[in-house]
Amino acid sequence: MKIFLINTGKTKLSYLKEGIQIFEKRIKRYIPFESSEIPEGRSIVKYIEKSDYSVLIDERGRQFSSRELADYIQKLMNRGLSAVHFFTGGADGFFEEVYERADELISLSKMTFTHEMARLIFVEQLYRALTILKGEPYHH
Repeated sequence: MKIFLINTGKTKLSYLKEGIQIFEKRIKRYIPFESSEIPEGRSIVKYIEKSDYSVLIDERGRQFSSRELADYIQKLMNRGLSAVHFFTGGADGFFEEVYERADELISLSKMTFTHEMARLIFVEQLYRALTILKGEPYHH
């Protein structure tokens, strides 16, 4: 399974960009992974193919502990999906048509984060989930 992270809008803060790059590089040691930035607006739907399994990272989504996220990733892998696309929204979130197309919504927390910080938190948690699945000590 390949994981795609599609971010709406740009990550502008250099310290967040650096952190994101560090964790994206680590993720690639465990699973095929690719990230991209797309312009804000309704056009996000055109980035979702009919065959794509799409997950919105959204405050209304299901919340996980780090171990539960690892289990969730494992279940996605077990389904035999060739790719999963995770989407982070821009400063204004997602349009309704994007919610209608999404297969699932997950949340990082009950707290609200900037869209740029949410990207860093997600890639760190994805990396943590992969180390949990491999039984590696990063999680501790």
